Amino acid sequence: MFASIIDTIDGFLWGWPLITLLFATHLIMTVRTGFIQKDIFKAIKLSVTKDAGADGDVSQFGALTTALSSTIGTGNIIGVGTAIALGGPGAVLWMWLTGIFGIATKYAETLIAVKYRVRSENGAMIGGAMYALDRGLHMRGLAILFALLASICAFGIGNMVQANAVVTNITQNFHVPAIISAVVLTALVALVILGGIKTITKVSETLVPFMSLFYIIGCLVILVMNRDVLPESISLIVSSAFSARAAGSGFIGTTVMLACRYGFARGLFSNEAGMGSAPLVGAAAQTANPKRQALVSMTGVFWDTVVICLMTGLVLVSGILKYPAIDALSGNGASVTTAAFSVIPGIGVPVLVFGLITFAFSTILGWYYYGERACVYLFGEKAIRIYKILWVIVVFIGSLAELNVVWNIADILNGLMAVPNVLAVLLLHKVIAEETRKYSGIHINDTDPEEIPVVHNAENGILG
Repeated sequence: MFASIIDTIDGFLWGWPLITLLFATHLIMTVRTGFIQKDIFKAIKLSVTKDAGADGDVSQFGALTTALSSTIGTGNIIGVGTAIALGGPGAVLWMWLTGIFGIATKYAETLIAVKYRVRSENGAMIGGAMYALDRGLHMRGLAILFALLASICAFGIGNMVQANAVVTNITQNFHVPAIISAVVLTALVALVILGGIKTITKVSETLVPFMSLFYIIGCLVILVMNRDVLPESISLIVSSAFSARAAGSGFIGTTVMLACRYGFARGLFSNEAGMGSAPLVGAAAQTANPKRQALVSMTGVFWDTVVICLMTGLVLVSGILKYPAIDALSGNGASVTTAAFSVIPGIGVPVLVFGLITFAFSTILGWYYYGERACVYLFGEKAIRIYKILWVIVVFIGSLAELNVVWNIADILNGLMAVPNVLAVLLLHKVIAEETRKYSGIHINDTDPEEIPVVHNAENGILG
């Protein structure tokens, strides 16, 4: 009964209410920022350019890869499979569009996170939606709500379900006992997070580019192998996104509404644009001004959804078209994805397994930092040690537990995080537009003249 209620709530929340809120925000921010997506290649260049002498705890590239470590996760693989299984091939196009327009929201939420960030008494830079709500809008109640949701849901969506994905894949593909995998994974996570944000970013700077490049190359090889059906796959994706007819070729017949719903929902879930998660680490970046880091952060959506999710979608659709044995009617994203990759001899399974394991492991690291920053806002820096210990314990538990209900609860909390964050973005739209104009063109490297305030309650937090 409880599981059924949770599933119903999850389905409602990640249905049209949240989809409409997030996509409408994407469109509004696209207009208010003057179609900031046009600067994506400038932003990519900035992401690998060091901003020497700027305030912050980590490099802009380190902040980006740490954010990518959490957004590039199982949603890029299994989530795409789920969208196709339930919404048909047209869902891939709608998912891709959430990435195109979501770039503007990621830019906006990071800009206000940096603008309203603070420095703790020990010199650490802290920011995020809670500080934008608190300092920018004087809505401390909503700020506390966002921080509570972020610190709690991190244990589910960013910890337990990811740890379970790592151990399950290792057990199934390499036949290693689950308990051994769980112990090793827990130890690795502990080693990284005990070193704090600098260690997390160092690992992310190494792991994220490598794992992403490996996965993209693997997908490209598979697409070359499926090149005979690739034009048909692209045509089917586009036509199915706007057609109510049965998709055919082994696909479930879906309506435009279903393709749109599942494409939007999985795309929004994958890139987290509007969730307020990535700005928690973006606020710690060494940056001259808010716009510069906002530009760097928005490239995360480009890599996550516009590139990686699209690559996965093309692999799955072309695989289903070429190999009729793949059951696209199962409705199960994991089984569709596994089947589509498994039929590729030699490279299919290694690409899938490596992608799932490394993506999930990196997500555990990125979401730890998100949860920790939210916890610091609530309870102060004295709570960091306790949060680390709890995080490591939950990694081990999640590795071995049955997580159907946990996944749905985490999904709900993750969706609820978006509400106060999007409210901050929409209410501060004038600030976002002004800051965007202020640091346009040659002024992108200008130093922000605003002094970053020092918070004297960092030890005890808002609720301490």
